[in-house]
Amino acid sequence: MIKIQIKDLIPLTVKKIENFLAVAVILGVLVYIIASFHNFVGVDWNEREVFYDLIYRVLLVTIALELSRMLMTHSFIAILELLAFVVARKMLKPDITTVDVLLGVFAFVALLGAYRYFVLPLEKGEK
Repeated sequence: MIKIQIKDLIPLTVKKIENFLAVAVILGVLVYIIASFHNFVGVDWNEREVFYDLIYRVLLVTIALELSRMLMTHSFIAILELLAFVVARKMLKPDITTVDVLLGVFAFVALLGAYRYFVLPLEKGEK
């Protein structure tokens, strides 16, 4: 008889729930993409707001896909890439303030520093 302990069951349950959430996010992205196509049919593409809306939606889809990848892989690089897309989405808004730009630049510098000091040594096999 197989004996399952609680300490073995909890991580397995968490992993299954995370996989379910990742699939749910991907399905939500597919529905959102289809709904977004309907929003862009018949709009005036000469308006700047339409372009900003398109970029905003593309980055939102990218963030959702990166979130589902992070839920599946649990890698540090996936977290950094997710955060980079979140910062990029915030910085591409048309009504961004100077303080927001400054904070976004600092956030990118922090992400690059985290990549340089935490990810690159692992990829190179350094300690």
